[in-house]
Amino acid sequence: MSPAPRPSRGPLEDAMLIITDLARTKILELIKAEEQEGLALRVAISGRGAGGFLHDLKFVGLAERTAGDVVTEAGGFEVVVDQASAANLKGTTIDYLEGTHQSGFKITNPNPLWSEPTALAVQDVIDGQINPGVSGHGGYVTLLDVKDGTAYISMGGGCHGCGMADITMKEGIERMIKEAVPSISRVVDTTDHAEGTNPYYQHRG
Repeated sequence: MSPAPRPSRGPLEDAMLIITDLARTKILELIKAEEQEGLALRVAISGRGAGGFLHDLKFVGLAERTAGDVVTEAGGFEVVVDQASAANLKGTTIDYLEGTHQSGFKITNPNPLWSEPTALAVQDVIDGQINPGVSGHGGYVTLLDVKDGTAYISMGGGCHGCGMADITMKEGIERMIKEAVPSISRVVDTTDHAEGTNPYYQHRG
């Protein structure tokens, strides 16, 4: 069994992210293959999912950086993080796994999905009451956002495209959330059950 990758030490770790030696080597290889000067790695949070935060990694040039970005030297390349993502990336580790059948980057984010009390309360209802109930047919519900008394959710697995989704939503999910969290006046299912897409995240920009 090979030893676990050793996290790289330096200013990047102190600032926000931990990049392992394997990940750094792979990133440098990919930047070199692009054959473009001034490329940096942008790390962002693109949403929330059933397993935690959803992350996005991509290379960006100088023209794609903004004044509000947090830019950190990572040993041969720079890491760029937007301000909205920065608060939820503290202590996150970026690793690279090499396997026989599949290789790729692995991001481990220790930050809680929610810190706002109302969102935490809604998440508790989903984890403790809703998901245990819909898991019987392989379904699950994910909280995407809470804003102005509205909880935005998506339905996946066996709930996605189910002909009973509207009934499940109105008579089960919405009722349980509103009863447990009185400050929530509306629950919106953002899932496009016909097309298999999530309009909420598509139009957030």
